[in-house]
Amino acid sequence: MANTIMLQGTSSHVGKSIITAALCRIFLQDGRKVVPFKSQNMALNSYVTKTGDEMGRAQVVQAEAAGLDPRVEMNPVLLKPTGNSASQVILMGKSIGNMSAKEYHTGYSLQALGVIKECLAKLDAEFDTIVIEGAGSPAEVNLKANDIVNMRIAKLAAAPVLLIADIDRGGALASIVGTLELLEPDERALVKGIIINKFRGDLDLLKPALDFLEAKTGKPVIGVVPHLDHLGIDDEDSVSLDDKSRGQIRDLDIVVIQTPKISNFTDFEALASEEDVMVRYVRAGEKIGKPDLIILPGSKNTIEDLIYLREQGYEQEILALVNAGTPLIGICGGYQMLGKELYDPEHTESELDGLTGIGLLNIATTFVANKVTHQVTAECRQHSFLGLELSCDQLTGYEIHMGRTEFLTPVEHAFRISSRSGQTHDSADGVISANGQIMGTYIHGIFDNDHYRRSLLNQLRNAKGLAPIVAINDTYTRKQNSYNRLADTVRESLNMELVYSLMETK
Repeated sequence: MANTIMLQGTSSHVGKSIITAALCRIFLQDGRKVVPFKSQNMALNSYVTKTGDEMGRAQVVQAEAAGLDPRVEMNPVLLKPTGNSASQVILMGKSIGNMSAKEYHTGYSLQALGVIKECLAKLDAEFDTIVIEGAGSPAEVNLKANDIVNMRIAKLAAAPVLLIADIDRGGALASIVGTLELLEPDERALVKGIIINKFRGDLDLLKPALDFLEAKTGKPVIGVVPHLDHLGIDDEDSVSLDDKSRGQIRDLDIVVIQTPKISNFTDFEALASEEDVMVRYVRAGEKIGKPDLIILPGSKNTIEDLIYLREQGYEQEILALVNAGTPLIGICGGYQMLGKELYDPEHTESELDGLTGIGLLNIATTFVANKVTHQVTAECRQHSFLGLELSCDQLTGYEIHMGRTEFLTPVEHAFRISSRSGQTHDSADGVISANGQIMGTYIHGIFDNDHYRRSLLNQLRNAKGLAPIVAINDTYTRKQNSYNRLADTVRESLNMELVYSLMETK
């Protein structure tokens, strides 16, 4: 039977996902066969596995930290908010439709518990260590009766719980004491220690607070983890975009329009890692300015986000900049917005039957209930976006979309997909405008391809009269270094001997 440990938090966004990833890397370094697990995740940032299953991005990061390929058993339930207190429910990697919060929590969540148990049992049989992440807070009394992600899972997995609080946001001590107070006695007994996360300052000055916590709660403080800037690890959800630094001025200014339903914003992390690039997320009320490149990102609700662009005046601002020569890329939902028309006959996206698009590409998109989810390999031949003289045969990425796009006139395509979910395939993807300044594609992750990314950035540099950068930033090595840096910091910060003891004596 596998050893287990569970990370729960006093609230959302306290660092559960990152600490889980750190422990996965620490246990891997220590020679353990470790796997992450989160029974239910809520996020718009998702990923497609090799088998075409959709799962939460946080568990992908944790799998990478554990040296594993992501698989859907690590995250059997994914909720993707659609607005109006509703979510698309993804079970074992496949969409089973949209549900209101009430429908899900009072009618469906416990039905999914059987699948969750099966996944845990499967991982238990294959691995010697399972690191489990909770969600939100275990003290949300209105949700506890139908909980399938916090204390019910801790009991099911016989997992000792470490409670995490974010001291950077203030009120950490009260949140810890209050959380423990609201737990039932048997739940409180499962909490074996406390982690203080995102600490900035002098540990000696914090010690009286730690002594108070231990005396007040009877729980040991396992450690204090410092605030880590520029970690270089993919974030779980768009809440983290609020923490993104505006960054220092660099050679290239790339703007991503942060729409309300932005999804898969991790598409742009590799761009932000480049030394010559500043990625700015433009929020409501902010001006786009005069960037070197505009990106319209993926969206969980393309129609709602297009309406947002119009109401905020961004559509006209984008059109003016494009007419003045600023290049533009649309990814997935952003690609759909750039077309002539959006049709929604089944009201998959909204109550509207359709909407006129921005009109920069000769395409029309119809939304349907069945979602396309594939990892893909693609080719590009003499890619003409920005005049790129580039041929690539093994560009990799993934598709997640519910729209079906038709080309209204003969167009130049951005890529040609050569495989989907490991199977040979041949189809055109995306469009490049006649002037080479606008590109749309369904493929997420294109900027994670190191040579393609640098070639594109060098074309932007060339347009500004800047010399190209020859050196290639190795995305894989950068990520591995980030995981090791994270693991080293957390290992130094926590009493790992006590953590191991808790796991072995549970």
